[in-house]
Amino acid sequence: MSLRALWIIYNEKGENASIRFSRRFSTVEHRAKSLAGSSYVAVPEDSSFLQLLLTELGLSGSHKSYVAARDDCLYRPRSPAVELRLDGKGTLWPVLALSQAPLILACLPLVDIPSEPRPPLANLLSVSQGLTFLAGLQTFLLGSAGNLDSEGLVSRMATLPSLLLQVCPLGTLLDTPQAVTPTAPTVPTSAGAQKQPAWKTGLHRGRAMVNVAVVETVRSMQYGSPTRQDLWDVYGTVTCKCEVEGVLPNVTVTLSLPHNGSPLQDILVHPCVTSLDSSILTASSVDNADGSAFSGPYKFPFSPPLEPFRLCSYTSQVPVPPILGSYQLKEEENNLRLSVSLKLHESVKNSFEYCAAHLPFFNRNQMGVVDVKVSSGQLDVSKEKNLLVWVLGQKFPKSHEVTMDGKITFSGSSQGPSDPLCTGLTAYIKQLYLKVPDTTLSGCFVDQHSVQVYSSAKPRIITSRELLSKEYYIWNSTGPAPVSSGQMMI
Repeated sequence: MSLRALWIIYNEKGENASIRFSRRFSTVEHRAKSLAGSSYVAVPEDSSFLQLLLTELGLSGSHKSYVAARDDCLYRPRSPAVELRLDGKGTLWPVLALSQAPLILACLPLVDIPSEPRPPLANLLSVSQGLTFLAGLQTFLLGSAGNLDSEGLVSRMATLPSLLLQVCPLGTLLDTPQAVTPTAPTVPTSAGAQKQPAWKTGLHRGRAMVNVAVVETVRSMQYGSPTRQDLWDVYGTVTCKCEVEGVLPNVTVTLSLPHNGSPLQDILVHPCVTSLDSSILTASSVDNADGSAFSGPYKFPFSPPLEPFRLCSYTSQVPVPPILGSYQLKEEENNLRLSVSLKLHESVKNSFEYCAAHLPFFNRNQMGVVDVKVSSGQLDVSKEKNLLVWVLGQKFPKSHEVTMDGKITFSGSSQGPSDPLCTGLTAYIKQLYLKVPDTTLSGCFVDQHSVQVYSSAKPRIITSRELLSKEYYIWNSTGPAPVSSGQMMI
């Protein structure tokens, strides 16, 4: 995998953004020009690139909340790979960007297959490796805790050129940066003939431990209407932290599924994975399911870096979302009547770390009288924000169903929050916040006994899994709602 260019941007609260570091790799750019032929798009100057990227990310500081080239409904962004449209000079794609205030890290990987028609991101190994590189660079600059240290940042920025010579010589990625300076002396090793590679800037000494965490995230758009199809998708990440002695220790992590589990698809792996079954990489969500999808076990042998890293990511086509909801609003004289029903699917573990639903109301006066009852949990009312927060607690009742009914008057003297989308009866339950420990929707898990470590010391093995929600919306079924056609994008 090769990089055409790399940028590090300092952006403080959307103002005074500047490029603190940039690097272009001419040999890779020459290859890009040869591969693209007449469709070649040159990398713009830093000043132009900065403005285009900030605008695309909505961080330009401009007072325009709507930018046609970015916000038009015909444009389908596929984050975190964005495209920058150059005036009369074509489109620069895929630009990868990671943001953690106040830094934005961006790179342009080399795509060695035809870019037209636009290939799916899941088919581009350079995208997954580029994101892994940016994540490692982010950890290197900000430290493993993710806290910005001004003096430490200046120091590590100064060592960045020498670091790139080690991990990305001439634009060719060898490994991800680590959260230590590249000039740190290496610890002598007794590993015999094994030579410590240049990209590994230190060795672990101390108690051996391997920690593997599987986190699945579910998203959903539910409309409660026979004429509109509900949408949901699930994507997962497997994160590892391996504190194992040795220059190049070998570790194997196996992901397993129950007999009724949903096969993993669109699998992207970290560059440290040494070998992989071809059936794992070819499983794609864009293919029609024919019942022959590979269902594991999924073995990942690798030689781990020192810092925590994402071993792999995947998607899974589960048959139902974890919570099905119904939301109905009705305008009555001087008030709004509402009815909400949430039902937990029987396959989901009824034990949450937290579960809550937010019901905002836009383009109305502030709330007056709120006469709303819930069958379970606690209801918090924020009249200033026109917001109901339904805290469901850590368990659904035995029926696995909860309800909310009542009416609200909007008789306040001040105007509440506004949203150009939510006019009339267009409304939604904004985010069903959910965290369920020790479960995944696909059924994916890591058995402690399946983790193999080839090292002189026997490590402590820790495994965990959890289910989170993100962008989980339930629209009012009695009013118009925006409808997305096709699969939700990751």
